[in-house]
Amino acid sequence: MNATQSPLRLAFCASDRPEALEARARLSALYGSVPEAEADVIVALGGDGFMLETLHANLTRRTPVYGMNRGSVGFLMNDYEDDDLPDRIAAAGRAVIHPLQMDAWTESGAVHTGLAINEVSLLRQTRQSAKLRISVDGKVRLEELSCDGCMVATPAGSTAYNLSAHGPIIPLDARMLALTPISAFRPRRWRGALLSHRARVEFEVLEADKRPVSAVADSLEIRRVVKVAVKERRDVALTMLFDAGRSFEERVLAEQFMA
Repeated sequence: MNATQSPLRLAFCASDRPEALEARARLSALYGSVPEAEADVIVALGGDGFMLETLHANLTRRTPVYGMNRGSVGFLMNDYEDDDLPDRIAAAGRAVIHPLQMDAWTESGAVHTGLAINEVSLLRQTRQSAKLRISVDGKVRLEELSCDGCMVATPAGSTAYNLSAHGPIIPLDARMLALTPISAFRPRRWRGALLSHRARVEFEVLEADKRPVSAVADSLEIRRVVKVAVKERRDVALTMLFDAGRSFEERVLAEQFMA
């Protein structure tokens, strides 16, 4: 293929994997590249982790992101091809996602805030199980959960860590959140809950000195927390682009029928 300037202003970014860096150089030569601040679309080359990094880096501009898999996991990515990239992007479907806001209070009284595209997780820090009190919209729903941890997952994140913890897969347009325990010990039979996307979930860490807990919003980790509040930020809308016929909704549906 001869080099050609795309009518779309494309910015190419890549993970540090050699195949991703090679792809960025090749695609930039083929279609031209502009700084991310000037782009109509950002093309992310890597795996799902790099897609999350790109979306986080784009929280202010909120430019649509089209991912191509040059990593190990590619659920959020399109297949990699050199040819006809501007046409593929122009025909792509849009998936709009809304992140979660995590407010985490530590033992010192400090408050840390972060945004999570996939999930907010509370995780035990030592060999001893965590003990959590869970409230939804100000009402205590679970007085004490003994567990390895617990998470609130978005629909976009429901096929990630949430699914590995046996949480439900949520269609992107369902306007719901998954509240999912991680290796629950007591109550042993509690499998979590589906909540309205408007719900505010609060975790109180019981016996925090003896059983320290960390809170994680995607890649942001806050250690030794005593309370964590989670809510959806509907005012923040991030757009991922998927090839025609391979929408995010189709991928989520197909995931539920995998053997």
